[in-house]
Amino acid sequence: MTAPVAAPPAPTRTRVSAWAGNPWAGFLLRRLGRLAVSLAVLVTLAFGMIHLIPGDPVRAALGVTAPPDLVDARREALGLNDPIGVQYVDYVRSLFSGDLGISMTSGVPVSETIGQRLPATASLAVAAFVVVMLAAIPLGLAMAVLTRGGRRRGAELGFTSTSAVVAAIPEFLLAVGLVFVFGVTLGWFPVAGRSHAASYVLPVVALALGPALLMARIVRVEALAVMDEDFVRTARAKRLPPLRVYLRHVFPNALTSTLTIGGLLLSGMIVGTVLVENVFAWPGMGMTIVSSILAKDYPVVQGIVLVYGAAVLLVNLVVDVLLAVADPRSTIREG
Repeated sequence: MTAPVAAPPAPTRTRVSAWAGNPWAGFLLRRLGRLAVSLAVLVTLAFGMIHLIPGDPVRAALGVTAPPDLVDARREALGLNDPIGVQYVDYVRSLFSGDLGISMTSGVPVSETIGQRLPATASLAVAAFVVVMLAAIPLGLAMAVLTRGGRRRGAELGFTSTSAVVAAIPEFLLAVGLVFVFGVTLGWFPVAGRSHAASYVLPVVALALGPALLMARIVRVEALAVMDEDFVRTARAKRLPPLRVYLRHVFPNALTSTLTIGGLLLSGMIVGTVLVENVFAWPGMGMTIVSSILAKDYPVVQGIVLVYGAAVLLVNLVVDVLLAVADPRSTIREG
């Protein structure tokens, strides 16, 4: 008699195969890959900025009266005498170490300048985004409830017309109007600087008013579409409280478009701070980039462009993840 042969061990599923079969893994890899490619393009464009300027950027920054020795020393310090390939490799290596270069005019590191100005810009953009979300979602839901089924045509026409007109006004024009009415004429709020809570009111309103009305229109349209669904009719047939129907059944199903538009609006508000900050003399990156462009301080402009671009890309990534959490069936498994 022969001894019984032991059965081979069952194949174990390795962590790698389990990770590869996870739809979340593929989703995150795709999004991170797109982010890496977008950041590479952004860095390349920022690097090429200083080389696409006609003439000598150092001479343009220091002025025509600057002595040649100073110009040559500044070019050598910036590495502009090296071959273009060497300059690009050094630039990318410096970015990974947190070195964004040196200002041509002040000699201060660009990272230090951005570190001083970034909190003011970030606080303004975040405050405006919070105001947009807190105002737009309740307003959009309320208008959807009031105008459902073709009721209150006058309110619907007034809301859509007003929101379209206000959303079409550029932020800086709205900021100038707010300064004239509430700052100069009425004297209710300060018109320049960042000091206390009251100084945030006019800049935040200038940034948030148009996007809030635009998002409210989107929320209203999406909520109206959800209200016609069968599960909402079923909830009403069960005689659930109206507030519970709207908050538990209508709003979550209208959330996808709200998140998408919210991400786009936040990206737009980050860039829109540039003009608004200059209207209100807000000590943020918007004022710094304008003054650097006028002074032809290109390393500072490069650094701020990188920060703005990276912020927009990160906002888009966060919105994609939130959309995947809210609606995984349509987002995670996309090709």
